[in-house]
Amino acid sequence: MEVVVLDDAAAVAALAADAIEAVVRRRAADNTSAVLGLATGSTPLATYEELIRRAQDGRGPSYAGVETFNLDEYVGLPDGHEQAYLATIRREFTDAVGIPPERVHGPDPTEATLPDAGERYEAAIERAGGIDVQLLGIGSDGHLAFNEPGSSLASLTRIKTLTATTRRDNARFFGSPDAVPHHVLTQGLGTISRAGHLLLLATGEGKAAAVAEAVEGPVSASCPASVLQHHRHVSVLLDEAAASRLARLDYYREVYADKPGWQGI
Repeated sequence: MEVVVLDDAAAVAALAADAIEAVVRRRAADNTSAVLGLATGSTPLATYEELIRRAQDGRGPSYAGVETFNLDEYVGLPDGHEQAYLATIRREFTDAVGIPPERVHGPDPTEATLPDAGERYEAAIERAGGIDVQLLGIGSDGHLAFNEPGSSLASLTRIKTLTATTRRDNARFFGSPDAVPHHVLTQGLGTISRAGHLLLLATGEGKAAAVAEAVEGPVSASCPASVLQHHRHVSVLLDEAAASRLARLDYYREVYADKPGWQGI
């Protein structure tokens, strides 16, 4: 696990964008398609905005051959609801950089086929060749996607019941907690762990305790994000505030400052 502490949220977004573009360019050079794992929510927005700026001013790569998979999806929303995560990611990122809609995927929340929705999503990711780089945020309680504390570290894509706390947290997108769905389909911690490169972004003091527990605490279902400690290629990109409770902060700074320039993240 590499922990990179940067000056501010803009620097976090820029370095995350560099990593994503590098994968897209490398895959294109090999005549293969990059597969990106995308997250919704507030933290990744700055990264998407940075990628869009670069694409629109000609600095970014072509995304025409890219395929994407969302981390999760609400269950029970009407067709076309603007808060569905598939609609959100198209609106906030993929449409703007030119990824064809048919190459943008999310778990299928259709009620009639819910029992095997997780298995079908796992199979779709496998058919695509697996996710090259998975973008992640972290909840203040250490959750990843909708894997709340207590989730199995080996879990796969499945339906989950949202806690009252999570529904209150998401109420700002719906107007009230009562309007937030009670269920979601989410990639499991085991699913996330299969991606080639995990890119965890965290900004702000509100994430500092969760980051410290995930990076330096014991690996435990009590902090789902701690599963990242077992992954072979994890980059944790933090601003100063999110890094403020790390015990080995000076070590992380020293190692990154002395890293060979060609190595990337």
